[in-house]
Amino acid sequence: MTRDRGLDLLGTVLRLVLGGVLLVAGALKVTNLGQSALAVRAYQLLPYDLAGYVGYALPVIEIIVGLLLVLGLFTRPSAIGGSLLMLAFVVGIASAWARGLAIDCGCFGGGGQIGAEQTAYPWELSRDAALLLAGVWLVRRPRTAYALDNRV
Repeated sequence: MTRDRGLDLLGTVLRLVLGGVLLVAGALKVTNLGQSALAVRAYQLLPYDLAGYVGYALPVIEIIVGLLLVLGLFTRPSAIGGSLLMLAFVVGIASAWARGLAIDCGCFGGGGQIGAEQTAYPWELSRDAALLLAGVWLVRRPRTAYALDNRV
């Protein structure tokens, strides 16, 4: 296997993982947009009404970006979107942890106040940081194997 082919395959794995996570996260939230809005509000980072709008829009955005990544269509712009989402999630979770909030991240549904012993901030930050790195890789090197981008 050539070096370029190996990098194309690595990019494919990263594209499918990031896209798959976003697609699943959005799909799990899109059926209960009110809960998604509650999860965004729990971070206490945005004005109440704006947080509600973000909570309603977020699952749809995650599904669109995730689907584009899985298909390998508009890979660089989709990877930029996925990276920005992951960066926002890292900032939000780190901020909640630093301010002593005990909330469920709402990453895959749910959200809101939980017991302090139920928080999983280190795991959530590690996961989202790794996904952010996958997105950055795809921004820098969007060419991947088995992508619709290769057909256009």
